[in-house]
Amino acid sequence: FCNLYFYIFGEAIHPDCAIISQHLRAREICSQTRRSEAQNRSDHSGCKTEWDEIGCWLRAKVGQVVNLSCSEVFQHFSSNQGFVYRNCTADGWSEMYPTYEDACHFNDDSEPESETSYLYTFRQVYTVGYATSLISLLTAIVVFAGFRKFRCTRNYIHINLFSSFVLRASAVFIKDAVLFADETLDHCSMSTATCKSAVAFFQFSILANYFWLLVEGMYLQTLLALTFVSQRKYFWWYILIGWGLPSMVLILWVLTRFFYDDRGCWDDNDNVGIWWIIKGPITASLLVNIVIFINVIRILVQKLKSSTTAGNSDTGHFMRLAKSTLFLIPLFGMHYTVFAFLPENTGVAARLYIELGLGSFQGFVVALLYCFMNGEVQAELRKWLWRCHNPNHLTPGKRSMTQITIRTHGGLGLPPSSANISAV
Repeated sequence: FCNLYFYIFGEAIHPDCAIISQHLRAREICSQTRRSEAQNRSDHSGCKTEWDEIGCWLRAKVGQVVNLSCSEVFQHFSSNQGFVYRNCTADGWSEMYPTYEDACHFNDDSEPESETSYLYTFRQVYTVGYATSLISLLTAIVVFAGFRKFRCTRNYIHINLFSSFVLRASAVFIKDAVLFADETLDHCSMSTATCKSAVAFFQFSILANYFWLLVEGMYLQTLLALTFVSQRKYFWWYILIGWGLPSMVLILWVLTRFFYDDRGCWDDNDNVGIWWIIKGPITASLLVNIVIFINVIRILVQKLKSSTTAGNSDTGHFMRLAKSTLFLIPLFGMHYTVFAFLPENTGVAARLYIELGLGSFQGFVVALLYCFMNGEVQAELRKWLWRCHNPNHLTPGKRSMTQITIRTHGGLGLPPSSANISAV
């Protein structure tokens, strides 16, 4: 269940790998200290720095008692504040007392089993969620692309948003298949071009999804603020923001990882500076979306007030826009701002609920609101289904044209009357 800790918002290192990484770093630091002491020949008395395969005992003088904290050595296993001790004698380090097992009380074995069951349930939830989102989004794309009536700037933006959600769901399944399909494989030390590509594709899908959510917010604001301006000329700017900026950010991140932190499968965030190459643009897009939605609500309130003051009874249009805006607030990633500026290990349980539980169904809800619950889409689908069941049926326009053709070429060959032409 390592994949459950590859958080959807980007926190990418599993606790098992974090333990191994921390252990290796501690051993390397201890080895550097020993090499430094070996180069410094001024004083060889006392006990030298020693690594006991678990903790590092720093250099001490004869007769000195040194202790190590359990919370420091086993912070992922035990919260006990106990200590282990060693004496520095003339013959070197003494035996440890008490032992690690006696001094540091570990969690019992019943907890991992319950946690495994808990994570297994979450895996089932987000698998069903992403599969449902993937099917519904692909269906919505076919509907918008297949009917000529829906070919407009608004729906083109919706199609790109749906595509970003499709990429996001696909990237999760690809990442799971590449990194965690083989449970016998040591994914912590795995470093192949395939797994790095899977992680890079996953990061791109996350970036593209957030930026297309931003584009939806920008489009909604432009639609309200610039009513008489053609939206078509802005479409290519939306394309540049939705696909171009994520591509640039990903290229920068890949190059930085390759030259400065080419470890493992690039599925960790130990280097905060490199991690903010991804997290920074995502956080910025969320902040801009917050500002946009506040401004959209302000514009809608002003329009509603002006319509009411002028005695205009046709306020249904603005009411629909207001309701749509309120529906779009959670769908445009507003819930992710809760964790945007908090440390990565804050609220892990809450993140699992929000990012795996709700996040996996986010694409399905977007497709439902934008496409399947749209009155125009429902009407067009009903017409299409009716025509499929009645293939010999002619539309009123075609029927009138057929009648004119028959009258023109049949009988005495007289031209149709002006009344028939007007009817056409």
